[in-house]
This record gives sequence, structure tokens and C-alpha cells, in this order.
Amino acid sequence: MKLFSVAEMVAAEKAADAAGVTYAQMMETAGLATAEAIMERYPVEHVRVLVLVGPGNNGGDGLVCGRYLAEAGADVAFYLSKPRDPAADENFAHIQQMGLLAVEAGFDQRFRVLRTRLAITDILVDALLGTGVTRPLGDDLARLVQQVHAGLDERRAALHEQSRPRLISINRVTKQHGDQVIGSKGTTTSLPPHPIIVAVDCPSGLNCDTGAIDTLAIPAHLTVTFAGPKRGHFKFPGAAACGEIVVADIGLTPDLPELKAVAVEVMTATHASKRLPLRPLDGHKGTFGKVLIAAGSDRYRGAPVLAAKGAFRAGAGLVALAVPELVRQTAVVALPEATYPPIADDKILSAHSANLLLAECAHYDALLVGPGLSQEAAAFWQALLAAARLPPLIVDADGLNLLAQMDNWPARLPPQTVLTPHPAEMARLMRVSLPELLTQDRIEIAQAQAEQWGHVVLLKGAYTVVAAPDGRTTLLPFANPALAVGGSGDVLSGVIVALLGQGLEPFDAAVVGGYVHGAAGALYKGQSGLLAGEMADLVAKAVNYLRNGHNPLSPLPT
Repeated sequence: MKLFSVAEMVAAEKAADAAGVTYAQMMETAGLATAEAIMERYPVEHVRVLVLVGPGNNGGDGLVCGRYLAEAGADVAFYLSKPRDPAADENFAHIQQMGLLAVEAGFDQRFRVLRTRLAITDILVDALLGTGVTRPLGDDLARLVQQVHAGLDERRAALHEQSRPRLISINRVTKQHGDQVIGSKGTTTSLPPHPIIVAVDCPSGLNCDTGAIDTLAIPAHLTVTFAGPKRGHFKFPGAAACGEIVVADIGLTPDLPELKAVAVEVMTATHASKRLPLRPLDGHKGTFGKVLIAAGSDRYRGAPVLAAKGAFRAGAGLVALAVPELVRQTAVVALPEATYPPIADDKILSAHSANLLLAECAHYDALLVGPGLSQEAAAFWQALLAAARLPPLIVDADGLNLLAQMDNWPARLPPQTVLTPHPAEMARLMRVSLPELLTQDRIEIAQAQAEQWGHVVLLKGAYTVVAAPDGRTTLLPFANPALAVGGSGDVLSGVIVALLGQGLEPFDAAVVGGYVHGAAGALYKGQSGLLAGEMADLVAKAVNYLRNGHNPLSPLPT
């Protein structure tokens, strides 16, 4: 799935129109898709819907959406920010023919009709502004949106009062009255005790390139965007205002040159499942990869175990832990499934241990260096990098921090090494300050450094970015605070080394590994309290969901 800049989206739509998929067809498809997304999640029969209609194509999408909701039994009204001429606007003429209420803001003194309608609204469809808007909301539109906010606040207060239970248990945790159940099509749903806000393409006021968002913008519970998400959907602070993001196909053919030219993609469950390594019935542990993890120190004894668990759960046939003796004593109890090659050191891996491992490296399909390694292990890392040949390599944690201290470090690594920095580690590798790095575009940083260094860069964070030296770039659609816990990155690096060991090329291993890790976190129903060890266990569940054709982010069919 493509990730568009605004200019790329405009070019793709223009090319599609020239190729015969007219703007009118795209508008019809977009409006229908928005209505379908709403109907899959919420009941609409007899539900009161208000569509905010802007002057451009986004407003046209809203008119089409409202028409289909009305045909499905919803009580739909339209509020127009600017006049529309039914003689020139087929979609506006259509709702007039249906006898649906449409009010122009210019004829609504003191916004009385708007406020009256908001007082009974269950679903608000925001079709005021499209993806091309970059200016702050101003003048008449700002006043209108201020009234929308005031009306929504009153509606929320009224619904909250109506849904407030008369009986409250003080010593038992129970599901609150009026809670919403969101499922895929066919599941039982109910409206929550607040108006649902649906954004058409993007919340009005979001800059779809930069992620900047107007202070008056209306945060959405659901955003239905078209052809592919826009970069601003995944950039904060605006990303937090989008809610669930659903992408609707509007008929753009993949062979359009303007579509092929879009370099950045968003990973999907379907794509991840197709890239998973095969599991032949007659396979054995050698078939599924032998991986070596060089990690750990007396201060960080758990990191190697977490990485190894991630590797096993991602399907590695054999995992060897090269760890100091103090780590080995506890690791073998926590993870008896692993093997433990001879290591000469008690607390910190040394150059002598590196030479011992180099004699064994030919027996392994992939190598991970870094989790819990300690920055005192510089001699070990230097000796390892002096080898003429290493297995496919992933570097994480202190392996990255030690690289940052070396001159010309990219040339010391095997080509296409996978690097997995978080922003602070990325800043060290780039030799810039963290505040300076944080002002830059994450996608552009990963792309530029992957090309400059000649290695695959997985830049961690909310909406992780993976970039290859040849320009391939993929964004992972996960922003989950539950993953922000010590050891999470160790599990991720273990998943990636397992996929490298099973034969995936480095970029695919990083993209699929990152997706599996994010999906594992999404299977945990909460925003905090997830342990990294539990995350590793969820990795196997996420992989099996993908293999069986299920999206880990959606409920399994019963």
C-alpha cells in the first residue's frame, strides 16, 4: 500500500482522471466507501447523522456518504459551509431530490440550526476540508468549527448523563454501561455514549504532509482515506487526531506511472503474510535457520534471553546464545531450548571470545550483536568486525552505540547489515544531537542514512520506518504505548535475526519482523503492563494469525 504526499496524491488522481477514472467516479466511490466503513462499525438505521460539507471535492465525498447512509435508514442532515449549485453539482442535486435536510451556514443566524442538530447527533461526518489544505482555519470556517465544538461538548454531556448508571459498585471492576463493542462486519455493535466523529480523508485542519494540526480541528474516531494513507496521518501531533485509519480503494490502477513513482509504502497484514518464510512439512531445525546471538553482560543479563525468545517464537530452528558465564548461568535456566557456545569471559565479552565465535560463525545462518552487550565490550566488537566474513548481520542496542564510536563504521559492516536504532541511538550514529534529529522528518532521515551507509535502517518509534540503500521504504502502521517497555527492542531484534536465518533478505526481514513485533503488541488488549517476555510469546500468535490469513489487528472469525 502506497503512502502518499499530498502532491503525489494530486498527481495520481489527475492521471487516473486522464486515464478514464473520472473525478466524479472517484467521488462516488469514496463517498460509498466512507458510508460502508461507518456501517461496518456502527448501527445506522434511525441513527441521526450530521454531515459537515465543505466547498470542494471533500464536501462532495461527504454528500455521497450521507446519501448512502440515508438509503440505509439513517436520519441524515447536511450543513454546508458554502453554497452549492444543484445545477452544477449532481451530488447536491441528488440529496435535494431525496428530500434530505441541507442548511447553508450563511442562512443560519447565530448557528441556531447547527446547534439544534448537533444536540441530537449520533454520528458526525467531517467533510469540510480535504488533504490539500495547509492554512490555519480562519474567518467564517473558524467560527463554524468553534460552534461545532461547543455543540459536541453539549451533546457529550447530555449523552454521558443519560448513560450514567444509577447503581455503582465500589469494590468490583465491571464493564461500564454504554461501552462500545467495535467489530468487523457482521458483529454486534452499539453506539457509545458520545457522538462518533468520522473524518473524510483527514480531519479538517490536518496538514497531510507535515502532521501539523490546527487547534480547532475536530479529532476523529475513524478516518476513511482514499487510495492510500497520507504522510500526515502518521506524523504527530496530527496522527493522534485520526483515530482508526481505513483505506478505501477508489479505482486507481496500480500500473499508473504516477502511482508507481510513489516510493514509500505502508505494510499491511496481507503483505506481511506473503513475505513470511515457508514452513515445509518435511523441514527440520536446520531448515528453519540456525542463529547466533552475541549479547549480554553482568549488568544486562535478561536482554539475550528476550532476544532468543523472540527468535524462537518467530520460527528459528536453533538459537545459540554467546554470553558471558554470569549470564549463561541464569539464561540456561530461563531458556533451556537454546545452545551455549564456549565463551571465555565471566562478565563482559572480550576479543578472545570473538575469536572463539569466529571459528563457529560458518555454522550459523544469521548473527545478532548488541542486546545488553555493554559499552565495555568494544574489544569484542572490534575483533568480530575484523573478520573477513560474517553471516547476515543485525546490530542493535550497545552494538549500535559502540559503532557510533568507531571511525568509518559503515565500511566495517557486511553489506546490507540491518541496523535497528531508536532515535537516541540514531542521533549517535549520525553524530548529531537528539533535539536536532527530532526536528527532522523520520522517513527522510531513514532513507538518507540507509543510502549513505549502505545498510538497512529500521528507525524505531511510533510508526517505525524501514529503509533500504536502494530507496525502498516502508512504514509500519503501529503506534502502541504498550510496546514502550524495557526489553521490547531485544524481542524485535530476535524476531528479525530469526527471519534472516530463515532466508529472508535483510530489508524483508526487517519489515516483516517489525510488522510481526507491532502486531504482537496489538494483540495485547491494553496500553500498559505488557512485559517484554509476554510480548515474545505473542510473537508466535501473531505469526500464526498471519500464516492463516487473519489480520492480527481484527477479531478472528468465530
